[in-house]
Amino acid sequence: MPQISIAQLFNDKKGKLGLTWEEGQAGGEKQLNDEAIAQSRQGVIGHLNFIHPNWIQVLSNAEVNYLNQLDPTSLENKIKQLTQSGIACIIVADGGEVPVSMRAMASTNLIPLLCSPYPSLEVIWLLRTYLGHVLAPSSCLHGVLLDVLGMGVLITGESGVGKSELALELISRGHGLVADDVVELRRIAPETLEGRCPPMLRDFLEVRGLGMLNIRTIFGETAVRRRKNMKLIVHLQNSGGTDANLLERLPLSNLNENIMNVDVRKVIIPVAAGRNLAVLVEAAVRNYVLQLRGIDGTKDFIERHDQEMRDVQAE
Repeated sequence: MPQISIAQLFNDKKGKLGLTWEEGQAGGEKQLNDEAIAQSRQGVIGHLNFIHPNWIQVLSNAEVNYLNQLDPTSLENKIKQLTQSGIACIIVADGGEVPVSMRAMASTNLIPLLCSPYPSLEVIWLLRTYLGHVLAPSSCLHGVLLDVLGMGVLITGESGVGKSELALELISRGHGLVADDVVELRRIAPETLEGRCPPMLRDFLEVRGLGMLNIRTIFGETAVRRRKNMKLIVHLQNSGGTDANLLERLPLSNLNENIMNVDVRKVIIPVAAGRNLAVLVEAAVRNYVLQLRGIDGTKDFIERHDQEMRDVQAE
């Protein structure tokens, strides 16, 4: 379950946002996790909100002035609302002075209170992007993730089918390695899956008979990528299996695989002696790019064939 503590958030972004910790240091272990956020009606981060309090409340000079103008009774009620909402952190932006009421609330309830000299909109923008990556739903898949012609391609298949050898050939043709064997996927947007390599396996590709190859050392810096959005799955199908004989020669519908509620285009390539799989993968990527632009070779051929049949019948 993806999660992050306020202390980690502070350490990661204190340099970028000039953060200082004013109160509530003992609450630094408060956790933000994707499950709790998904089950609540609260936003992750935003300006001060009493109706639907955010997990991280950001105060600009406008919010600070608003709190300072409240009468004691109203201010007490507002502070009580915030305390009961279970907020994880308060950030005073714009270099504003921390309201006495907020400082007291943070100290009493062990709520981390941070300050930043940067504008509130910039604080929200940077932290929302950061938290979107850290708290994104994640999953692990078995395969090899490559950057082929600028597109993230996941090569899958049974053990021993030749995934790593294919990846090595594609790398030698100028494409880039992202991850081998274990691919970490994060859903960073509604329709976007970002693939990464676990730190332990980074830069390495295992090839039977050769062992672990350090791709960065052998092929140079341009042969590896830190991350890549996965857009296409190429599944290597053993030609000796019965399923391979059932593949359509001219598939009329596109095949997709659903991963974390994201449909990813999938291509199945039968593996047989003499087939140049690297060329086929490159062709699959180029063909998919054309399909995204509305150009479908199979449909164009079928339409031409049907037109030819109609012309023959008309004669």
